Amino acid sequence: MAAADELAFHEFEEATNLLLETPNVTTVSRSDQRPPEGHVAVAVGPGGSYGAEDEVESDKTALLQEEQQQPGFWTFSYYQSFFDVDTSQVLDRIKGSLLPRPGHSFVRHRLRNRPDLYGPFWICATLAFVLAITGNLTVVLAQRTDPSIHYSPQFHKVTVAGITIYCYAWLVPLALWAFLQWRKGVRERMGPYTFLETVCFYGYSLFIFIPTVVLWLIPVPWLQWLFGALALALSAAGLVFTLWPIVREDTRLVASVLLSAVVLLHALLAVGCKFYFFQPLPLEHMAPTHQNTPLHPHMVLTPTLPMPTTA
Repeated sequence: MAAADELAFHEFEEATNLLLETPNVTTVSRSDQRPPEGHVAVAVGPGGSYGAEDEVESDKTALLQEEQQQPGFWTFSYYQSFFDVDTSQVLDRIKGSLLPRPGHSFVRHRLRNRPDLYGPFWICATLAFVLAITGNLTVVLAQRTDPSIHYSPQFHKVTVAGITIYCYAWLVPLALWAFLQWRKGVRERMGPYTFLETVCFYGYSLFIFIPTVVLWLIPVPWLQWLFGALALALSAAGLVFTLWPIVREDTRLVASVLLSAVVLLHALLAVGCKFYFFQPLPLEHMAPTHQNTPLHPHMVLTPTLPMPTTA
């Protein structure tokens, strides 16, 4: 019993009297000053609010990030983030543009709020050069079958292809984005994509035309049109499936007109490139054909006498 009484806790009279005289004083033990391992120390304020010590560090980090000035749009640092993609991301987005599926928006399922300009820039550049090169190769291949065709390099096709592709990949998304912004003010439920997202999915939609243009080297007209129709159908379907979640909030008339205009402009680009870069050879390149005109059976041929020569 004596050992048990010695281990029991006893109240000290001096401490008790001191607490009675100053009831607002709080006591802190040494065990309370060291938080257990694996836990965050929490401080209790006078108003009963709780705060973690880690929040102080996060607040400092947030303040430092806010103090850093964002680069201007005229600097290279501003556009650096739009080219910060790896090869796997670009290939995944190209795959998504080649295999569009209903109900799967390219922006929501492929871009995921991270649009890039790397893929659209190089897709447009590659398509422009492929158009110009294959347009010249068609004349070279035709010259092998017909030696009367005279080939001369047409370097101006590179300029025409570059201007056409880049203007389409930038001006059409700009007009589409501006129209959707205007309709957003009319229809509050509409939430259009950003301008960079619009440029991004338009640029990736042009990738399928690169292998199609190479297949146009096959000198079979109906096969060329078949490849062109398949490429146009897949590319236009990707645009329609991406825009449908946005335009369906609008009226049926506006949605139908907008999607029809998108498909029509896409078709004009494909057909225009087909006729300009793979146009039939002009007639002056063909060898003149000599046709034997049949004589009338009752036509009388008069002999021509030789002219006398004067000495």
